[in-house]
Amino acid sequence: MKLSSASFRHNEPIPGHCAFGIPDGAGRMKLGQNRNPQLSWSGIPATARSLVLLCIDIDVPSSLDNFNKDGKVIAADLPRVEFCHWAVVDIPPRDGSIAEGESSDGITPRGKKNPPGPPDSRQGINEYTDFMAADPDMAGDYYGYEGPCSPWNDERRHRYVFTLYATDLDRCPVEGRFGGADVLKAIRGHVLAEASITGTYTLNTRML
Repeated sequence: MKLSSASFRHNEPIPGHCAFGIPDGAGRMKLGQNRNPQLSWSGIPATARSLVLLCIDIDVPSSLDNFNKDGKVIAADLPRVEFCHWAVVDIPPRDGSIAEGESSDGITPRGKKNPPGPPDSRQGINEYTDFMAADPDMAGDYYGYEGPCSPWNDERRHRYVFTLYATDLDRCPVEGRFGGADVLKAIRGHVLAEASITGTYTLNTRML
């Protein structure tokens, strides 16, 4: 099974137009185009019943004490946690693709409610839902894809792992307001094959 992208190469930078935040020219950030990257998948097992797609940033700081603070840095060796940027279930079990900008094109305050995706698929909330919860202008349920927006003072380049899972499930057993962690729990023991592609991103101008 293979997962590839015309928007970026494996282990190379995700383009700024696929990011939630981009450099503002003054060492900080401004909002980006937030277009989902193009993805294609092939070599799906004949026994697969449905596909699942997740995008997870595996380099999110475990502490936000110094998050985007002047005069502070987030050290590269600080322990890291995961942050889900995209969760799609019930994708038809055949070779397919999603076009750049098809699921996300721009930033929607309070979150997209019913973003488009592959036929018959369902999209869960991403973790911007929790991240924006304290902002009265942005709080809401963020469904579908939201792109990279790593801290501009982070000394580590973030890795965004897009993984496609082929499962033996006719329908992923998650309902309503589900997230990436719910999906991973639901497909445990039901994965027939998987394929990944990783993109990188940083807003730290010293690392560009």
